Amino acid sequence: MPLTFTLDPTVDPALRDGLLTLWADVTNAGGAVGFVPPVAPDAIRPELVKHLAAMSEGRMRLLVGRDEDGDVAATAFFAFNTHRLMTHWVWLYTVMVHPKHQGKGYGRDLLAAAAEAAAGFESIDAIRLTCRGGLGLERFYASCGYKEVGRVPGAIRVAPGDDRDDITMLLPLTRLT
Repeated sequence: MPLTFTLDPTVDPALRDGLLTLWADVTNAGGAVGFVPPVAPDAIRPELVKHLAAMSEGRMRLLVGRDEDGDVAATAFFAFNTHRLMTHWVWLYTVMVHPKHQGKGYGRDLLAAAAEAAAGFESIDAIRLTCRGGLGLERFYASCGYKEVGRVPGAIRVAPGDDRDDITMLLPLTRLT
């Protein structure tokens, strides 16, 4: 059954807790979303609070995918640029699909919903995201239409002696006129 996506959902305690659980579960399953396993929701909470504060200030927007039970199953945060020469594209952060839903095409669905949402944002022509090398994520994003536009070797240190590339991907948005 497909996910149901909502842009800018009301953030209540249930959504907040769902986001924390998703983020911890994705990280602990080996997902590259800013932490390394093992991690507990309480360790993630300060980063989520930063995201939520940016949302309240209009600097970020949230796309949530819910499964058939109404549980938070996927997310992506849009971050708007404040530099006057870069306001025509957005960053996509914290792109996650719950491990129990992986392999069902929900990652592609999430990225398609994100592209559709961003295409509806005023004056946005592209989405950029970064991903951690060594996991094949760049191949997945490329299969969804993103193009690798930059790579910084060894920029991400996940553990002593385990440095990964920081890969920048770009998706130009096409608009119907």
